[in-house]
Amino acid sequence: MGIDVPYEQTGRRQQKGRTRDALVTATRRLLAQGVTPTVEEAAAAADISRTTAYRYFPSQRSLLLAAHPQIDEESLLDADAPADAADRLEIVMRRFTDITVEWEPQLRTSLRLTLEESGGERPLLRQGRAIGWIADALAPLRESRPDVDVQRLAVAIRSATGIEALIWLTDIAGLDRADAARMMRWSARSMLRAALDGDQP
Repeated sequence: MGIDVPYEQTGRRQQKGRTRDALVTATRRLLAQGVTPTVEEAAAAADISRTTAYRYFPSQRSLLLAAHPQIDEESLLDADAPADAADRLEIVMRRFTDITVEWEPQLRTSLRLTLEESGGERPLLRQGRAIGWIADALAPLRESRPDVDVQRLAVAIRSATGIEALIWLTDIAGLDRADAARMMRWSARSMLRAALDGDQP
């Protein structure tokens, strides 16, 4: 039995890569406008034929999953990041909340697809990249405060931040996005202080 190879990885790969990118870009633009596009709508927005679009994305779900933001950084800290865990966490949380607000429409869509649990395909939202960013910020505690479970604290902070928290703070609590971001950063600082005071999550 042969192995299925994605259409864009066969022949004229550079051109096919550009076509795929155009469809993903159009999808992200439509999501930012409040539209959850079908494959046909994304194709029209990208000025690509429907037949061609379906070769890349056979379903709306596969298209929407592709529109999830691809953020490959292992760390949100610069090379000259401070040594203090609280200062590092503040930098990471500012960048993380900026990313969350910037990519909100795409992240909302990925969260909805996650909740639908359709077809065994999981959005990148479940990979837990943000937990790694937060743990990286807290890394100095591994030596200075070995009594603090850094990984568990990172999970706790992530639970009060990110797209899920943004949705609740804006849609339910009625905060604007700037205030919601401030509250998420406050939650992160508060959890760190509690852990340093011996109140472990």
